[in-house]
Amino acid sequence: VQLQASGGGLVQAGGSLRLSCAASGRPLSMYAMGWFRQAPGKEREFVSAINKSGVARSYAESVKGRFTFSRDNAKNTVYLQMNNLKPEDTAVYYCAASIFNTVVRGSRASPADFQSWGQGTLVTVSS
Repeated sequence: VQLQASGGGLVQAGGSLRLSCAASGRPLSMYAMGWFRQAPGKEREFVSAINKSGVARSYAESVKGRFTFSRDNAKNTVYLQMNNLKPEDTAVYYCAASIFNTVVRGSRASPADFQSWGQGTLVTVSS
């Protein structure tokens, strides 16, 4: 599956953005999906995951209550709605696909559990 992330940009603290990730090549419904982010000089970190049907989600503690992960399998697209953005949310955001529903667990997931990655979209939050 090929993934194309979009929707990043510059926003002031407290603002909102919605990221999209469009899949092609194979039906999105075959995959659990995840969002990760990587800030300059830091390791890639887990943001959120959603299972294949969209019923189950998991979030990192740092974004819980502010971010919402959703999916539209008919449109082969997933979305990350980000509200009340903070400067520490500044990073390149990557969407990823996994054949394992078990990636949706607790408040973390490993990049190693995901087999396909999009190119990333930059989110910059100014204070």
